Amino acid sequence: MYADRINSLPPYLFATIDRAKQEAIRKGIDVINLSIGDPDLPTPRHIVEAMRNSVEKPERHRYPSYEGMLSFREAAANWYRKTMNVELDPEDEVLTLIGSKEGIAHIPLAFLNPGDISLVPDPAYPVYSIGSILADGRPFKMPLLDENDFLPELESIPSDIAKKAKLLFINYPNNPTSATASLKFFEEVVDFANENEILVIHDNAYSEMTFNGYKAPSFLNVSGAKEVGIETHSLSKTYNMTGWRIGFAVGNRDIIAGLGKVKTNVDSGAFEAVQEAGIAALNGPQDCVSEMNNVYKERRDALIAGLKELGLEVRLPRATFYVWVHVNGKSLDFTKALLEKAGIVTTPGVGFGEYGEGYVRFALTQPAARIKEAVDRMRRLDI
Repeated sequence: MYADRINSLPPYLFATIDRAKQEAIRKGIDVINLSIGDPDLPTPRHIVEAMRNSVEKPERHRYPSYEGMLSFREAAANWYRKTMNVELDPEDEVLTLIGSKEGIAHIPLAFLNPGDISLVPDPAYPVYSIGSILADGRPFKMPLLDENDFLPELESIPSDIAKKAKLLFINYPNNPTSATASLKFFEEVVDFANENEILVIHDNAYSEMTFNGYKAPSFLNVSGAKEVGIETHSLSKTYNMTGWRIGFAVGNRDIIAGLGKVKTNVDSGAFEAVQEAGIAALNGPQDCVSEMNNVYKERRDALIAGLKELGLEVRLPRATFYVWVHVNGKSLDFTKALLEKAGIVTTPGVGFGEYGEGYVRFALTQPAARIKEAVDRMRRLDI
């Protein structure tokens, strides 16, 4: 019944986790959900008010422009200049997305022919591979290993694969490992892309979710990056707007144009009232971001301290709201035991790829008190 490309897709990880969570709740279990990266903090009030005011305007009830409101793209360009020190032309170097996931999934349709190779990290956000498969491309895994600080070893990619590859996906600060990348690494990516004529897609959804004075660089901060790639950004994590579905892609105008051609044919743009809320987020006060990070830092510190007391191997993240934990045994067995015996929902590392085996991802999406309770439950299990 289904096309081969659909049959080749694995069950979507987070949909599977959600079903397991709902089944536990039906059994009456008090579930502490530390799995999906969905902020529990509310969208800041000034953004909500901007949406409320905009949605009442009749002109917002019609089809939006395909590429997004110029005012939103200008706000994105201004935000990038202030936040990342990157200059962008809002006319043709910025494209509005219905959340960055949508843009990432559509990019392979613009640049991969059947059988073409995309280079994807492993473990990784599943959409890099899924988007490539839906475009009839062939994902090639780049292992992210602890001994390499969870950065891909570009020099280890076979030369014949590198020469055939069309796209390279990277993501720093990283989901699921919470690793960060330096400008030196991004320079190596640019050199690799130029040498092999590869387009780079940098998923930068977590750039503002940082701690202890760390500032995450943009891929576009590196000389030559705009000639080989683009960066996607989402308002989901920065402004607690996961359900609003708004983001943008920036960088190389030809890649932006290719993605725009796909979107023109498959969607009709983002609701303009949501774009106006996005403008309020990008142009408005940014103290809400630092306040959010303070909350996540408290939660991070509580979880890290508890996990270390339990003897688990874990690094202190300086970005994202994820904690990547090395566990004994299979990650699925560990997460199953946590859910069934302690009512704690986490994400098995193997769900992000084969090189995620042996790890479990915790998301800091519960109050510190609930995180401490989760650690107490784990302590009673003698994990």
